[in-house]
Amino acid sequence: MAHGIVDVARAAGVSTATVSRALRGLPNVHQSTRERVLRVADELGYVPSPSAASLASGRTRTIGLISPWVSHWFFANVIEGAERALRAEGFDALLYTFEVERGTRRLALDPGVLRRRVDGVLVVGLPLEPPEIAALDELGYPLVFVGPGAPEHATVGLDDAGTAHRAVAHLAELGHRVVAHLSGEPDDVLAWSPAVRRAQGWREEVTRRGLDGSPELEVHGHFDVAGGRASMHRLLDSRPDVTAVFAASDEMAMGAILAIRDRGLRVPEDVSVIGVDGHEMSEHLGLTTLAQDAYEQGVTAATMLLELLTGSPVPPEVVFPTTLVVRSSTGPVTEL
Repeated sequence: MAHGIVDVARAAGVSTATVSRALRGLPNVHQSTRERVLRVADELGYVPSPSAASLASGRTRTIGLISPWVSHWFFANVIEGAERALRAEGFDALLYTFEVERGTRRLALDPGVLRRRVDGVLVVGLPLEPPEIAALDELGYPLVFVGPGAPEHATVGLDDAGTAHRAVAHLAELGHRVVAHLSGEPDDVLAWSPAVRRAQGWREEVTRRGLDGSPELEVHGHFDVAGGRASMHRLLDSRPDVTAVFAASDEMAMGAILAIRDRGLRVPEDVSVIGVDGHEMSEHLGLTTLAQDAYEQGVTAATMLLELLTGSPVPPEVVFPTTLVVRSSTGPVTEL
């Protein structure tokens, strides 16, 4: 089987961007790292395709980048990583965003806006319906997903269910028996959506540990601070016995902390809170989180797309790890 740049990065224990810089003789790579990358590339038989920046004329040298938001932490970091990786190869990014309003169904993706304007497409954090995926495929461009994937398409993301398992396990090991979950949008039901997979992981882990898995313990926080705050208030109205919350994003977790404090309750003495992301503000709030490297996911996805443009193989899925960062927002359950 032919090996690509992602395989070299994995084997050498570095990022795809570092592999690219090392193989092209660019600066800012330590000599020992450069030698390790060169050795691994030789062992795997990896031969870099001609640089994407030198592809034949007639190319737009532009990559379409589809995302529902640019203001949220995950999306902003992925987009920044992807844009910088593209720029290093002489490519521009054409950003195509949706107006997603809470309580309304988003407009369907219209791939026609990208036709003859791009050489490839990155889809960031947007679960697409099967007809939308098929319409993108019909454009005939290389296609890579970040976060929500799609069947039989290259995807970069997390083990979302596994991340949820780790979050619930952390809370359960602190003695919590009523662990609620703040999920994303209520109409986000596609099997390949991170929100769906994280909710699935929450349900599996509370069941495995014999905890309360009542449906009313899952509420929708819309992946932002305001949504997390409002949903936490609803949760505490219906289930005042909740002692811990797993939020599917740090921004929702921040909103949950605000709601808990609105009610004169304490974090973590009355309610523990854990999120997912590694948001820059999480440290200032003492938020326990499953941290991910969203920037490097953007770099990797863009690098994979450029590899596809030059005919090189890429893996069907690249899974990034999460790291449990324990701070003051989680603690042992308080006995009444």
